[in-house]
Amino acid sequence: MMKYLQKLGKSLMLPVACLPICGILMGIGYALCPSTMQGGEMNGFLNLVGFFLVKAGGALIDNMAILFVIGVGVGMADDHDGTAGLAALASWLMMTNLLAVGTVTALMPSIADDVNKSLAFGKIANPFIGILAGIIGASCYNKFKGTQLPDWLSFFSGKRCVAIIAGVVSILASAVLLFVWPIVFGALIAVGQGIVGMGAVGAGIYAFLNRLLIPTGLHHALNNVFWFDTIGLGDLSHFWAGETSADVTWSLGMYMSGFFPCMMFGIPGAALAMVHTAKSNKKKVAIGLVASAAVCSFVCGVTEPFEFGFMFLAPALYLIYALLYGIFTTITVLLGFRAGFSFSAGATDLLFSASLPAAANTWLIIPLGIAAFAVFYVVFRFAIVKFDLKTPGREDDDVEAEKKAVLSNSNFTEVASIILEGLGGKGNVKSLDNCITRLRLEINDYTKVDEKKIKSAGVAGVMRPSKTAVQVIVGTKVQFVADEMKKML
Repeated sequence: MMKYLQKLGKSLMLPVACLPICGILMGIGYALCPSTMQGGEMNGFLNLVGFFLVKAGGALIDNMAILFVIGVGVGMADDHDGTAGLAALASWLMMTNLLAVGTVTALMPSIADDVNKSLAFGKIANPFIGILAGIIGASCYNKFKGTQLPDWLSFFSGKRCVAIIAGVVSILASAVLLFVWPIVFGALIAVGQGIVGMGAVGAGIYAFLNRLLIPTGLHHALNNVFWFDTIGLGDLSHFWAGETSADVTWSLGMYMSGFFPCMMFGIPGAALAMVHTAKSNKKKVAIGLVASAAVCSFVCGVTEPFEFGFMFLAPALYLIYALLYGIFTTITVLLGFRAGFSFSAGATDLLFSASLPAAANTWLIIPLGIAAFAVFYVVFRFAIVKFDLKTPGREDDDVEAEKKAVLSNSNFTEVASIILEGLGGKGNVKSLDNCITRLRLEINDYTKVDEKKIKSAGVAGVMRPSKTAVQVIVGTKVQFVADEMKKML
């Protein structure tokens, strides 16, 4: 299970890498054009530039789930084939359309009368569904890419049937989610209602659950309880309306304030810990990913590039991360720091919200930020080293080692012939694909495989993940060997 999660985490690296620059663009855009955040008219050239940057960054930030669809679909596929990405996209389109508010209310009119259920399906196009669609697309590709259909359906054989099967699986998944999603969403709203009267501790529990639920997209259920007027609370809407705690029944801003020290300073501290604990040959890679994500979080509070960069690689560390949010939120509320956000808890929102009537003790962001930076750094560094967690820059070096593998024979036809003989001949091979360094084969009879014969071709190694699967580690020249073997087959 852990290896599967790590594979999923690695597949998210490519789409996550697209996000930090977009978050930074949005932060700069909001600074140049406050009206995009606070409302009002846009006047002057700088306002137009800011609006342009906000829209440019939002093009990917707002469609993050679709990036995950493609990234997970291709990344989880055995040979990273684009067909899996197409199947994942088909799955995404199927599920988000079948579970859209208009569709579900037509199927079940009673949903239209239930605010919570309508809200649940209104938030269905989220990263969780994107990741689920990616997994469906990749799984269908891995299992059915070699499917042989009858002659009259032969056009749809092999990879052409993958997207079709993914669509059918998505229909079944949608049928399950039609009943499960609103129940879980409603349960979380009930949890939110239950902790409203718990003061600073309740705010801490909310912050903890908010971060914990990010991967599933279900954090929207809690956000609507605390930030908007789902149950008559609306911490965000009242704060930006220019009201104060005297106008409401709680300390206005308490459900937003705790995110500021964590997003502005805690995440950079955690990012520095990841860089310091990265393998020496991967520090530059780690810096490129987590440093840009930290800047993105500080400037405008976009945290997903950081969170999705490690949550599946090290899920236990993500739980610790969520706990730190809960602790710092409780402390922040007790100390009386109050700030609000209309986008997220970054420096841009802090600057704009500081002048609002409900803002209080905003200078405390300095000591709180220093504390958050130090605590996040120490806790992350200790956990990563103590438990050897696979955060960015600490992944296993299998692929790097395989890239250095060198064939002892440069005659690719001869190498392919020896490998094929060791596999039991072409009659024993069901399918052949390759990735960057490996031949990936499906076989009929595992007893006919002669590993010594295969290794005599000068390959780096042989792996047998299951009774029907064989992987031959060739190295970076694998494509040439695969081409020759395909001719023989």
